[in-house]
Amino acid sequence: MRNIAIVGGGQSGLQLALGLLQNDCKVTVVSNRTPEQIHDGRVSSSQFMFHDSLQNERDLGINFWEKKCPITEGIAFTIPGPNKTKALFWEAKLDGYGQSVDQRVKFAGWMKEFAKRGGDLVIKDAGPQDVDQFSKSHDLVIVAAGKGELNRMFERDAEKSPYDQPMRALALTYVKNMVPRKPFTAVSFNLVPGVGEYFVFPALTTTGSCEIMVFEGVPGGPMDCWHDVKTPEQHLAKSKWILETFMPLEADRCHNVELTDDNGVLAGRFPPTVRKPICKLPSGGLALGIADVVVTNDPTTGQGSNTASKAAAIYLQQILKRANKPFDAEWMQQTFDMFWDYAQWVVDWTNSLLIPPAPQILQLMGAASQIPPLASKIANGFNNPPDYSPWWFDPAEADKLIKHVSAAAV
Repeated sequence: MRNIAIVGGGQSGLQLALGLLQNDCKVTVVSNRTPEQIHDGRVSSSQFMFHDSLQNERDLGINFWEKKCPITEGIAFTIPGPNKTKALFWEAKLDGYGQSVDQRVKFAGWMKEFAKRGGDLVIKDAGPQDVDQFSKSHDLVIVAAGKGELNRMFERDAEKSPYDQPMRALALTYVKNMVPRKPFTAVSFNLVPGVGEYFVFPALTTTGSCEIMVFEGVPGGPMDCWHDVKTPEQHLAKSKWILETFMPLEADRCHNVELTDDNGVLAGRFPPTVRKPICKLPSGGLALGIADVVVTNDPTTGQGSNTASKAAAIYLQQILKRANKPFDAEWMQQTFDMFWDYAQWVVDWTNSLLIPPAPQILQLMGAASQIPPLASKIANGFNNPPDYSPWWFDPAEADKLIKHVSAAAV
């Protein structure tokens, strides 16, 4: 029986732990908070998940909230024009619906389920020395804590990380009483050039159904405006001010919104970063990073939880295939490389949207407003970002795709 320690109780760590338990591994999960502290604490993410990531949870039988959680049927994209007009707009249905379950609900529930199924749940604010100790007592240590000093144990990969500063000022606002979007539920993206992005979608939180607002302000711009916000009420007021000022069509849905709870707000910023996957420990042992530890993306494309879910699925498969062989550095690198085959496209696609868009991206988005099958192709790429290659990144390929879908739509 393999004995595996996972330091960090988030999407990738808990999903992987529950999968390993089902396959007769002995698993320790180390979390710096109890399930109750997580459930009653502050929100940490917007955690929207697309079909394939939801399927990973279904496959493990841990999709406990799927029937209660609102479904999101599509993607909509708007560049607002003057006087409540739309300078550019398209919308498209997803082939399979998406959902967002507040991580306070999900992680607290998964941690309790992990303990119930016989996992060893350790509540401890683990540091690098603890990771070193676990490497002596376990066959494999995986670090799944995406923040703090554990994260910094893994060296930044400069070749894969083009930005060394935060590219957006970020904020989340969980609200109730928003007017539902018509004609179908969607992740509603809004882009204001030079100012930033806003997107909003249905979710399930600790108090029931809600909508999650996500604000992405260009640093130094008018949406980089959270530094003087001190209270939840001020946070909500600032959220409404942004919508009224820059996205009045979205503001029209929000006249009666209220916070879901005082902990349903968050503001901060971080640089998108890729790190090397293996950390050599003082005792000579090794630790392997997963998900946010090794690939931290800006949330503008809503890929954090999806990337974590897919990392956990790949790592689970690789661990089980290893049988009784040692989890050496070569195996660790190969496991990360399999994940990177997927994640590199998430990184490239997300990073392409943090700078003024390349001409072919503008061309694609404009054409999508005229060609519904192209809008559908862009929308469904959110479920599997490798599908954006090569046409999102290559002007000739973009032109070829536009001509192809345009001809097919006639």
